[in-house]
Amino acid sequence: MSIREGEPVAVASAASPVMEHLSQLFGEHHRRVLRAAYRITGCMADAEDVTQSVFLRLARDGGNVANASSYLYRAAINGSLDLLRRRKIACAEPLEGAASVATTAVQSSPETQLSSRELGESLRVAISELSPRSAEMFTLRYLEERGNREIAKLMGTSQAVVAVTLHHTRSKLKERLMELNRGRR
Repeated sequence: MSIREGEPVAVASAASPVMEHLSQLFGEHHRRVLRAAYRITGCMADAEDVTQSVFLRLARDGGNVANASSYLYRAAINGSLDLLRRRKIACAEPLEGAASVATTAVQSSPETQLSSRELGESLRVAISELSPRSAEMFTLRYLEERGNREIAKLMGTSQAVVAVTLHHTRSKLKERLMELNRGRR
């Protein structure tokens, strides 16, 4: 069989359905994955890198996951936390939801804006030092505003475990933020 120049070539590919599935997943979940990564990293370039890594990993694995939405979301959170751990400090943009001061900083004095930025940076450092499970639960609860029931379902555990872990995590973060704050003075 020969192929002549200019003739259309029909290519039967087993990868075609997989690529269509991956493309559909990307279209459905890209923005959510990017937002989750940005909320943790505080830097759009880092969030884009994490998002790309998440979808590349999914493609490498053939796109076969039981719950794609949950998988991609958790992968974005874990990838972002891994990035922060590797760097120990992320971009200097304020972390969304770090405290209510972040939303009012725009209308406040330069000192308050600096304090808000420092709080975001300190929180990123403190979160990166947590265990992966604790950091993920904290992120889901306080940065993504998920309820304990939903977190328990996403992470395959009980609401009681989520509540206890969050309690311990808040205590650790409070101590660590106070240490970091003392170090700046």
